[in-house]
Amino acid sequence: MTSESRFLDGVGSCSAATLHMVCGKIASGKSTLTARLMNSQRMVLISEDVWIACLYPGEIHTLADYVRYAGRLKTLLTEHIQSLLSAGISVVLDFPFNTTNTRAWGHALFQAAGCEHQLHYLDVSDEICKSRLRARNASGEHPFQTSETEYELITRYFVPPAPSEGFNIMVYDETGNLRCRSAHDIGLSS
Repeated sequence: MTSESRFLDGVGSCSAATLHMVCGKIASGKSTLTARLMNSQRMVLISEDVWIACLYPGEIHTLADYVRYAGRLKTLLTEHIQSLLSAGISVVLDFPFNTTNTRAWGHALFQAAGCEHQLHYLDVSDEICKSRLRARNASGEHPFQTSETEYELITRYFVPPAPSEGFNIMVYDETGNLRCRSAHDIGLSS
């Protein structure tokens, strides 16, 4: 194999982009996991919390505010994310893919770009999430404070991913360790 063909083989291997999405309740460890996924130079992290905090500072007071601004952000970023993926750059989306509607957006992204995908599902109990949420709120390091009442309200909309949605699902436990690679292996309901 010549040095030129080894170079071309290396370039070809970089063109296989993957869209990484995360699913899990508030404080389940989504941002921690997305930081761990950033293992490649040809990978971009896009964090919903960071973008919303910068674009709409002090404007999120209700769940309706969040839904409105998150929708605007998704509209703004859709074509950009698809362009990155089509260019062979993997994308890690630190967005909560916690409902069938948000996952449908993710599905449309990887289908339009014709790339691979992974839906990383953090299967963490409410008790652990609430404990982490209290610690996160106390630290003041997160751009948004979420009360336990708001946690309960938001969690009512949470829908675990189902095999019938057509995702490559990786399931993690409360420690962030990979439990299994297929929703079929864990019996997620469809």
